Amino acid sequence: MTATAPITQDFITIPRKEGGSALPNLIGMTRAQLAVALDEVGTPPKQIKMRVGQIWQWIYTKGVHSFDDMTNLSKDFRALLSMNFQLSRPEIVTRQISSDGTRKYLLRIAGGHEVETVYIPETNRGTLCISSQVGCTLTCTFCHTGTQKLVRNLTTAEIVGQIMVARDDLEEWGKPPGDKRLVSNIVLMGMGEPLYNTDNVRDAMLIAMDDAGISLSRRRITLSTSGVVPEIIRAGAEIGCMLAISFHATTDAVRDTLVPINRKHNIQELLQACRDYPRLSNAERITFEYVMLKDVNDSDADARRLVRLIKGIPAKINLIPFNPWPGSPYERSSWERIEAFAEIVNNAGYASPVRTPRGEDIMAACGQLKSATERARKSRAQIAKEIEGQ
Repeated sequence: MTATAPITQDFITIPRKEGGSALPNLIGMTRAQLAVALDEVGTPPKQIKMRVGQIWQWIYTKGVHSFDDMTNLSKDFRALLSMNFQLSRPEIVTRQISSDGTRKYLLRIAGGHEVETVYIPETNRGTLCISSQVGCTLTCTFCHTGTQKLVRNLTTAEIVGQIMVARDDLEEWGKPPGDKRLVSNIVLMGMGEPLYNTDNVRDAMLIAMDDAGISLSRRRITLSTSGVVPEIIRAGAEIGCMLAISFHATTDAVRDTLVPINRKHNIQELLQACRDYPRLSNAERITFEYVMLKDVNDSDADARRLVRLIKGIPAKINLIPFNPWPGSPYERSSWERIEAFAEIVNNAGYASPVRTPRGEDIMAACGQLKSATERARKSRAQIAKEIEGQ
């Protein structure tokens, strides 16, 4: 950030950088890809394994921004890297800090597109909610991101880069192993459907889990999907992270409207994929996310039906008070209704925590993310008309 950047107590605007390098980005390459890249620029074959390890540590343990900072590499080798590669992160456009400490980053990526990333500090952990697409393919009617059309998938570098930007801002690089981690958990619950970008999401999360780098446990990474059934088992096998299902309804008729992918993969098919998910156990339960919408999906009958549907699946139910956004056609269920719903689920033996809305004052809460430059908001009447026509 330059000295002339305007700063307020809770909002920082950072000037846009012009230009940009077309060189390959080492951030986001897997170890195998990095080895190939080093070989192609003339690194002696006997040195490649060692160089991969050194560069990996500088990028993902130290968080360096420049090859010049890689001080255990010779000057000639650093010059070779600088001539052929870049170390590029997404660019922070704005950073907002909520009254509850939540941070929302608007990040600019290649092509001038923007995505949002949210950091949520808690007493015993710090959760980073990251995006996987610019916009979204799914048009879920209760979700602000769903009113923004899909622009493109994020690259592996752009997904990993969100973690790196947050760690930069929180000054978390190079801390002793015993220090409390500020970014201790990752949730793929930002903009986009992760399982429509499985390859890049997988590679990014494997980088984040690598023991010689960011070193996050797979059990501290949760991937949330609206129900891309063919990719669910693959994600379990190739990533091994925790699974969350954006569920939100107990009948196909209601879910067809709220989560339109249900018309392609209905509730029965989705729940079978959950039962088949690798490593599923009481220690590694599936989370069913359920947004509470007044007079839509919040009745006692819905709660009882939900319990019947997930019977036999090690699970918890995450109840999410609806977070309103401009033009949204829904209202949040009352706290009395949410508590009554939770009691029925609890009495059936399932944990049903009610998610505390975080960052609502900066539009950073669940379902509120939508990049400013792609916004083109729909009116409440337009969305209501579309729902009626479905």
